Amino acid sequence: MLTELKREAYEANLALPRHGLINLTFGNASALDRARGIFAIKPSGVEYAALRAAQMVLVDLEGRVVEGRLRPSSDTATHRRLFLAFPEVGGVVHTHSTHATAFAQAGRSIPIFGTTHADYFAGDIPVTRKLTTGEIRGEYEWETGNVIVERFAAGNLDPLDFPAVLVNRHAPFTWGPTVARAVEVAVAVECIAQMALASLQLHPALRSIEPALLAKHFKRKHGPGAYYGQDSARRKS
Repeated sequence: MLTELKREAYEANLALPRHGLINLTFGNASALDRARGIFAIKPSGVEYAALRAAQMVLVDLEGRVVEGRLRPSSDTATHRRLFLAFPEVGGVVHTHSTHATAFAQAGRSIPIFGTTHADYFAGDIPVTRKLTTGEIRGEYEWETGNVIVERFAAGNLDPLDFPAVLVNRHAPFTWGPTVARAVEVAVAVECIAQMALASLQLHPALRSIEPALLAKHFKRKHGPGAYYGQDSARRKS
């Protein structure tokens, strides 16, 4: 089973450059086996072209490396914090995709202007507060996870209704029941961010999507009344 977990994480990591979400070695993906309390994550700084499934590092939810000769991603503590806080989550992805990162660097949420956005999110894609100097100088990656969890608690946001966040001055994190779903959300976030920027250029005073249209598009893909796609596909998502 842990070999399969490594394979899932490996394939998710390879999908990031394939979808144009990664430059250089920025970004990572992890897959969790919640029953065992172990997740597989990309090793730090390894180029995607050289990456192999066997190099995935296994880490437990206490932060201990249980298998792997390479150091795990520098963002491992952030992934671990999200797994601990969001029990529905089985995979986490972090990218520095260009348009989503532009919103994060500006400290702005991504406003929900249209139905593409509403297909994945129940509202704006949230942004965290800035980390304090003390948080940056302390356990930075763990504190990054903390500000994400804090943002969701403060906004009473369901992590499955809002499966992404922008870390202020940093970049997006996405998640899902599986790491494959987290990759899909990362692709959607970058697409949504690019369209939002273009929409604001065309119409700087553009308002958010109408609530009825938002609800229609979100609920036809999510929740007990969902009817988009086939039954098995909905269960997986």
